[in-house]
Amino acid sequence: MKTNILGLSVKDSEVLINELNLLLSNFQVYYQNLRGLHWNIRGKRFFDLHVKFEEFYNDSQLKIDLIAERVLTLGGTPLHTFSDYISNSNIQVGKNISKDEIAVQLVIDSLAELLAIERAILNLSGDMNDEGTNSMMSDFIAEQEKTIWMLNAWMEDSI
Repeated sequence: MKTNILGLSVKDSEVLINELNLLLSNFQVYYQNLRGLHWNIRGKRFFDLHVKFEEFYNDSQLKIDLIAERVLTLGGTPLHTFSDYISNSNIQVGKNISKDEIAVQLVIDSLAELLAIERAILNLSGDMNDEGTNSMMSDFIAEQEKTIWMLNAWMEDSI
């Protein structure tokens, strides 16, 4: 088995790089959605959601950088064009969303999609003993599960 400088299988790393680029693409669409929600939110919950969406997109920006750097660390090239992001993303593009419940539901749905990808990556990285990727995915998953719980609690209050 051929290994890279990290001692990981080159073949397995290539598969993982592809999955990380899929995650990167989805995160980029999620990030841009959050920017649009931040800019366009209206209504009585404007002040709370405007700040919350900014918090989310700042956090996403950090995660995007971590994912891209992990791709590089594994010997790959991170995707970096909007056309790549759109063609590799499963996250719904949110356009002209200004209503609070619709905005929050888009965030919940997007996080659920990210979680599915992250769990698949977690399984791959675990199987190949890639603790760096495994740890990153575990951290992302724990944080996003809590965010989904909180947003669902907010949605119950708003119904």
